[in-house]
Amino acid sequence: QVEVVESGGGLVQPGGSLRLSCAASGRISAIYFWGWYRQAPGKERELVARIVGDGTTNYADDVKGRFTISRDNAESTIYLQMDRLKPEDTGIYYCYADWGRRSGPSWGQGTQVTVSS
Repeated sequence: QVEVVESGGGLVQPGGSLRLSCAASGRISAIYFWGWYRQAPGKERELVARIVGDGTTNYADDVKGRFTISRDNAESTIYLQMDRLKPEDTGIYYCYADWGRRSGPSWGQGTQVTVSS
């Protein structure tokens, strides 16, 4: 069964850094989109960053220059390095991997990121 499992997250002060990890099982080479969404309290889930199958990366405008998504094929894992964190980055971060299946992408359980002094 294909699945994704996240790790990382936690409480950090404004200006600090965190790194999230997301390991996927299944045919890693067949993933079309692999990345992170986040959901802030009272808001809808929004795309933060993703890696396309050809290695292209996409970022939400408000994280460009602060967040970096990367992929380690040997470890079947992607990472989200988050620097210069702001209180508005607070939320639950969900990893997803999309193989283009009719059933939709696989989602992780979510990990809490809290940026507060």
